[in-house]
Amino acid sequence: MTADERFSSLNLILPPPPKPMGVYKPFLQLDKMIYVSGHGTFKEDGTLIIGRIGMDLNEKEGKSAAQQVGLAIISTLMSNLGSLNGIARVVKVLGMVNATSDFEAHPYVINGCSELFAKIWGEENGVGVRSAVGMGSLPGNIPVEIEAQFLLK
Repeated sequence: MTADERFSSLNLILPPPPKPMGVYKPFLQLDKMIYVSGHGTFKEDGTLIIGRIGMDLNEKEGKSAAQQVGLAIISTLMSNLGSLNGIARVVKVLGMVNATSDFEAHPYVINGCSELFAKIWGEENGVGVRSAVGMGSLPGNIPVEIEAQFLLK
């Protein structure tokens, strides 16, 4: 199956591609590298999931929010590339988690996005290097922000 077919089989709905909320490009292609700026927790209706993990949201809700960020990234990729099939692999994911100071499950939360990418591009090409870090806050009080890099075929 192709990446587009695998994504379609998941029966997930993409949010609209997010518009920049500052002075930056959400998507940048340099040769065979794709850089996707930090994306937030956009839902299908364009609104955001908000709240701090460990206070307003639990680990499982945080993981679901990270999957939603993955969908926002996929939406940006689709709107710029037209297809996911031209992506050879996920290179890097940086996941930022808006969490209380005693929260320690940042990698578990970011797995929501990483597992989505693995389902689309497979275990070998859908999993790249990754960092999952805690933040004191994120814009608009979103629980998760993720940026990613991809390699084109």
